[in-house]
Amino acid sequence: MKYGIVAFPSKKIQDLANTYRKRYDPHYALITPHITLKDAFDAGESEIDEISKKLQEISTQFAPLQIHASRVSSFYPVTNAIYFRIEPTPQLENLQKTIQQHINVGAPKHVFVPHITIAQKMSASEHDDIFGQLRMTGVNEQDAINRIHLLYQLEDGSWTTYETYKLTGAE
Repeated sequence: MKYGIVAFPSKKIQDLANTYRKRYDPHYALITPHITLKDAFDAGESEIDEISKKLQEISTQFAPLQIHASRVSSFYPVTNAIYFRIEPTPQLENLQKTIQQHINVGAPKHVFVPHITIAQKMSASEHDDIFGQLRMTGVNEQDAINRIHLLYQLEDGSWTTYETYKLTGAE
């Protein structure tokens, strides 16, 4: 089964992201807006219990995440994806690095760039047009995230929560 580890921002930021995702993201119906902390990976039932225990331990080491969605950016020319950039903080980077080190299943596909995807899988001309518009609109939202989530993928391609871990640490 496929799993992933994410942090969901507040409803306010999700609603803002969804105003764009409805039109520009074919994954809109599959998963709510999120920050990916660990890319999708395959794991069996025996492995997932151990992964869940490790995530529980990790969550007790980290305080709630303070995030700042500071601008609209793009992964062009690698992909035609547009996203809300989440300013990297030592806390967020340490959490992601700790998860990667302790849950050593599947190699990271990309360098960690904290973001919330708002548009993807567009043609080059569509990307250029939409990116230009969204950059002018911009984003400037602050948020606190006090939970991380282990998700699993259903047969229809959608993602749902396997378990939630409250961030209760001091870091």
